[in-house]
Amino acid sequence: MCPYPWYQVMRLSKDKKQQRYQMVIHAREHGVKPAARLYATTPKTVRKWLGRFEKGGYQALADESRRPHVSPRAASDDRVRTIVALKDVYKRVGADQVKTLENLPESAKTIRKIWRKNGVSSRSRRKKHVTKQNLREIKKRFALFERVCEDTKDLWDIPEYWPQIRRNRLPKVQYTFREVSCGVQFLGFANERSLAHAELFASHVNEHLIRHGLIVKNGIRQSDNGSEYIGSWSAKGPSAYTRAIESVGLVHGTIPPGAHTFQSDVETVHNLIEVEFYEIESFTDRTDFMEKAHTYQLFFNLERPNTYKENKSPWQLAQEKRPDLSKEALMLPPVDLDALLDKSLAKSTIGGYDVSSGPYLAQFEERQGEALAEGLSF
Repeated sequence: MCPYPWYQVMRLSKDKKQQRYQMVIHAREHGVKPAARLYATTPKTVRKWLGRFEKGGYQALADESRRPHVSPRAASDDRVRTIVALKDVYKRVGADQVKTLENLPESAKTIRKIWRKNGVSSRSRRKKHVTKQNLREIKKRFALFERVCEDTKDLWDIPEYWPQIRRNRLPKVQYTFREVSCGVQFLGFANERSLAHAELFASHVNEHLIRHGLIVKNGIRQSDNGSEYIGSWSAKGPSAYTRAIESVGLVHGTIPPGAHTFQSDVETVHNLIEVEFYEIESFTDRTDFMEKAHTYQLFFNLERPNTYKENKSPWQLAQEKRPDLSKEALMLPPVDLDALLDKSLAKSTIGGYDVSSGPYLAQFEERQGEALAEGLSF
C-alpha cells in the first residue's frame, strides 16, 4: 500500500500520466478496489481514470482544462477588434497606459490577453538589428550630402603608427568628413587638434562641394562638442567652424553631450581606417603618407563595398541618387592642414611693400621650399 495519499503523490509528481497509467494497469489486472487500496485513493478515482484510459488511451490520462465552457463577461468580437486596433495606434505603449488613455472598461490583464491571443506585437524592446535596419532605411532617403558627420581621430595611440610619427614627423590627428546616406569620406591631417584646422578643413571641403554642385540647402553638418568645433565653452557667439558651415547655407548641428553613438557613422570609418590602413602601411616621409592616404581614400570611395549599405561602394550608391554625378566629386585628395594653415597665415601677414608683419611668412617659405624639394605642391 502506498504510504502517501494519492492527491499528495499527484501534487508532487512531474509526470502525472505515468502514475495514473500504472494505477490503471494494476486495476485492469487485479480490480478496482485492490488498486484503490494500493494507491491510497478511492475506487471512484480509479474508475474515473480507468474509463478515460479505455476511451482515449494514454493521452487521455492528462489533466483536462478547467476553463468554463461559457464566459458571459467575455469581450465581444467588436470589442476585441477595437482593442487590437489600438495596438497599431499606440505601438509599444503598455496595456495600463492604453486603458487609461482610452478609458477602457476592460482590465489591463484582459487587454494584454487579447493582444497576445491575436498575435499583435508585444511591448518588448526592439532588437538591435531591427533598429539598425530601420535607421538604414531612414538614411537611404537623405539626399546626397544632405546629412554629414565630422570628427577627429587621434593617431598617436596606434602602436603600429606611433614609431613612424616620431621618426618621420607624420600627422598626429585625422580630420574626417563622412556623408551619411552613401558613406563618402574625405580626410584631412594635422599635427594637432584645433579650431583653426577644423575651420580650414570645413572650408576646403565646402569649396569642393560647391564646385560640383553638391551643397544641399539647410543640410546638416554634425559634429561633437569638442573645442575644435564649438570653440571655447565661454564663447559668446558661434565658432569659426560654425560660421564656415553656415556661410554656404548649411546648419551646424552638435550631438548631446556624451551621446557618442550619435556619431556612429564617422566612428565606424575611424575603426576601419585604423585596421585597413594605419596598422598595415609603412611610410617613409610625410609626402609618402599623403600619397598612400589618397590611394586609400580613392579605394574607399570608389571601390570598397560596404556590407551595411547593400554591399555597394559609396560611388555606386551616389550614382543611384545622382546619375549625372562626376566621378571627380568623390576624388578630393586628403589635405595637409598644417601646410594649409601656414599658407593662410602667410597670406594674412603680408604688410606694405611686401614686407612680412609676422613670423609666419618665413616659416611658410621654408616649409614650401622643403615641400617642393620633396615633390609636394601647395
